[in-house]
Amino acid sequence: MLIIKNLHAAIGGKEILKGIDLEIKDGETHAIMGPNGSGKSTLSAVLVGNPLYEVTAGEAWFNGKNLLAMKPEDRAREGLFLSFQYPVEIPGVSMTNFMKAAVNAKREYQGLAPLSAAEFLKLMREKRKLVELDSRLSNRSVNEGFSGGEKKRNEIFQMAMLEPKLAILDETDSGLDVDAMRIVAEGVNKMQTPETSTIVITHYERLLDMIRPQVVHVLYQGRIVKTAGPELAKEIESKGYDWIKSEVHE
Repeated sequence: MLIIKNLHAAIGGKEILKGIDLEIKDGETHAIMGPNGSGKSTLSAVLVGNPLYEVTAGEAWFNGKNLLAMKPEDRAREGLFLSFQYPVEIPGVSMTNFMKAAVNAKREYQGLAPLSAAEFLKLMREKRKLVELDSRLSNRSVNEGFSGGEKKRNEIFQMAMLEPKLAILDETDSGLDVDAMRIVAEGVNKMQTPETSTIVITHYERLLDMIRPQVVHVLYQGRIVKTAGPELAKEIESKGYDWIKSEVHE
């Protein structure tokens, strides 16, 4: 699915990622944890092709294709999805029109015919149920006037509509109450298949109690310094990151 080798990246001339090695196979869920400023969001931004970041070394392969050579829109069409930590508002663009354009652009890339109006509305109804998204929100502009929880649910709804091969959830739990987090996690779990994979970027073990990754990585100062099973998240929850920092500096 995803193979990253010795990935280095910088923004504004400052190196943030300092040699990331990571492999994610089909059907796997990986969690990436780490203190603020460690490079977690930078990694997600680099993978989806944010032009503010410069890749200075290394490689990344997505289903056998050179990810770093693709335009951002082609990465999305190939099946890469990023749920933003702070979803943006798009005034004047309705959710319905936004999602119809996105879904049909992906279908065109795959050589498929666009969905008819009836087919599209049926798909929207099915996917809204996954994240308990109020149908009235789909008639409003994208994220405009949405609460924090509604924006995050809307991101997972978009994910459900696009059915990505690899979903990156960048601190999706940030600012969510327990009920909203449960709804988001349940939506993610329902979409998981043996052919799809997920990267969950988070500070908190409680989200991982709901999504349950097979592998947990700790990113620190631009490198993955520790990898283990889900028990690692519980250890971080109880001890914090200081013990990992001390191991790295020994």
